[in-house]
Amino acid sequence: MQKLLILIALLPSVVFALERIPPEQANSKIGQVATICGKVSSAMHSTKSSNKPTFLNLGPAYPNQIFTVVIWDEQRSRFSYKPESLKGMNICVTGKVFTYKGIAQIEPGSEKNITTY
Repeated sequence: MQKLLILIALLPSVVFALERIPPEQANSKIGQVATICGKVSSAMHSTKSSNKPTFLNLGPAYPNQIFTVVIWDEQRSRFSYKPESLKGMNICVTGKVFTYKGIAQIEPGSEKNITTY
């Protein structure tokens, strides 16, 4: 019975994460787990920056980005492809939405949290 109650309590957050949110609405999901979907307009593996992040921007391209997928260098080994190869593709990324310098972001951690459509 306890397991059923826990499952029922968690169900709304799982269903909510499956709702496809466009990048323009990502700021309304700060602090929540959400699925943000859109076209990767720009992609860059910043090998000269500390932690060598990869940035995938959905919506407008850098420097006018409104939503960014951030993949840290130590996470790249969890991908079977170079994440920057997603440029020009439509993707959905699921994770906790946060902001950095006013831009909504998700750190997916691995490729299992990114799908193409």
